[in-house]
Amino acid sequence: MHDAAFVHAHAANARWQDALADCRQQLEAQLAVQHARLGSAVALTLGWCYLSDYYATAAERILDALQQEWPGVAWVGTAAMGVSASGVEYIDEPAMALMMAPLARDAFRLFSGRQPLPPATSGFTPHTALVHAEGSTPDLQDLLRELSERTATGYLFGGLSSARNQTLQIADGIFTGGLSGVLFGPDVGMISRVTQGCQPIGPARTVTRAERNVVFTLDHEPALDCVLKDLGLERDAPTKAMAEALSGTLAGLSAGTDDAPRLPGMFGAETMVRHLIGLDVQHRVLALADVPEPGMRLAFCTRNPAAARTDLTRIATEIRAEIEGGTVGKALGALYISCSGRGGPHFGAPSAELQIVRRALGDLPMAGFFANGEIARDHLYGYTGVLTVFTGPVVS
Repeated sequence: MHDAAFVHAHAANARWQDALADCRQQLEAQLAVQHARLGSAVALTLGWCYLSDYYATAAERILDALQQEWPGVAWVGTAAMGVSASGVEYIDEPAMALMMAPLARDAFRLFSGRQPLPPATSGFTPHTALVHAEGSTPDLQDLLRELSERTATGYLFGGLSSARNQTLQIADGIFTGGLSGVLFGPDVGMISRVTQGCQPIGPARTVTRAERNVVFTLDHEPALDCVLKDLGLERDAPTKAMAEALSGTLAGLSAGTDDAPRLPGMFGAETMVRHLIGLDVQHRVLALADVPEPGMRLAFCTRNPAAARTDLTRIATEIRAEIEGGTVGKALGALYISCSGRGGPHFGAPSAELQIVRRALGDLPMAGFFANGEIARDHLYGYTGVLTVFTGPVVS
């Protein structure tokens, strides 16, 4: 791994066999280049396989083909409505994205319903974890929190399957429901960032009264009055005008004051952006798609293509600057997990989202998918992107 980078491939075809054959040619070409440069074959150990849901019913056959073609590689992945690679996305079409890495075999462990987390006595200490999950899993947020607590850094990254016909996960087998993925030890370096793609339209206020998913007051003022003020609407505006304005407004929730954004007009990574799902003009209250608690901070915000482009550029540039700073080693490969509500339709052009990442990071081997919920730290997000770059050892 000290000199070998990751390899990746992607292809779209009505027949998965043809897409896989195309990917095989791409991977063999990259491996031949590395072989010539290093003077020996690269020992690949971990592979990612992200499948369009058009291929979901063939997942077992695809995994069998991968295992036969590259014996000794542990495969993880999921099915989704869209998959991505460096600079390109495939949404709502039959496609696959593959990536393989030459990690040390003792540097990671797969986990799934068939392979439980290693006990503390195993000698393996997970520092981070890639998680693929099924959104209907009971107590999913609690499971993520528990898994986070089992890692040394608490950092999880990943997403929920967005397959429309058959949600599934790959972890050296095909699974439905629950969680699966990869635990990484301390020798696997990585940098990860979350892009919310939102911009606050008003100040962060404190939730002073809330019950279940209803916010009554913010800073002791009626919640509805606060959002109308931020939107520039009068308190007695027609209900229809209120509803239209609120349809494009969201709420950024954070646990307290420790989530200061790095840049003005941006949310910090701990902020959870949630939809407004109702209002009551008589009682001046708002309903959220979450359960806010008194003491939390709330800022109203909008999500639009300009904000999404700006924030994605910011996180990718932050990662590049950290790599160029020479403290984290060389970039070897990346995973980008975005929301199924983002992608080209939201960014204004096909593959525009992935091209922003490529402009910042170069043509780095990358794979990813469009999820029904994105995972970072111990949180489940929506409408976000989670960009993780794997790095090699620092060369002194």
